[in-house]
Amino acid sequence: MKTTTTISGTTATITFHTDIDFESLPEIEAAVTLPATVTDVTWNLENTPFMDVTGLRLLQEQRDAARARKGSLTVTGLHSQPQRLLQTAAELFPAMDWDQFLPRPTLFPAPCLSARGSGVVGIS
Repeated sequence: MKTTTTISGTTATITFHTDIDFESLPEIEAAVTLPATVTDVTWNLENTPFMDVTGLRLLQEQRDAARARKGSLTVTGLHSQPQRLLQTAAELFPAMDWDQFLPRPTLFPAPCLSARGSGVVGIS
């Protein structure tokens, strides 16, 4: 199985266990076809190292369906390649709002741990 879909009330989480590309399209299209009662969808991409424009098309279709139902589409677990694809799409097509799927930068960076000669690990 290349995808796992979990539905709870009006919320669905689709976890992909494969690349999202033209080759995997038939099974993925079946997985992203959801009941009309589902308004909020999360795409979990933690097991998806690669996505091509097929993923962009599917994201757009899912986002349109969620908006039509007054819901939302969220993407989690982005690997570097799908994240770069979304960043590139956001830069080339800003009106498409691809950046809504990208992780939000934090206001405060995580502390950097470093060794300081004494063998004690400190925060710098």
